[in-house]
Amino acid sequence: MSEIAIRDDRAAGRLEAYAGDEVVGHIAYFVLESPGRALVPVHTIVEPAHEGKGIAGSLARELYAMSAREGVPVAPLCPYVVKWAARHPDEAPVADPELLSAAEAWLAAHPGRF
Repeated sequence: MSEIAIRDDRAAGRLEAYAGDEVVGHIAYFVLESPGRALVPVHTIVEPAHEGKGIAGSLARELYAMSAREGVPVAPLCPYVVKWAARHPDEAPVADPELLSAAEAWLAAHPGRF
């Protein structure tokens, strides 16, 4: 895999993977505030020309590393992140069901956001 840099654009709710100056993939997410703070990934997208290079996994790994640095859990709604977390339990703690329910409710209440 070529050199990939990952940057968090918190204001846009995107964790982005760059190859040079080009965004080649991202995780769209939001920050849940209640009943507790959590990072909630909703979609993972990798540009077709860059699929199969481990970019989605690198993004998921960085999302969980970011949550650890910030001391907040991840409540994944993104199917890819859910599967990645199941394969990497040492890096991805199981999400609190209450946070998952709150994240689903938030997403349903903001249908145009993602």
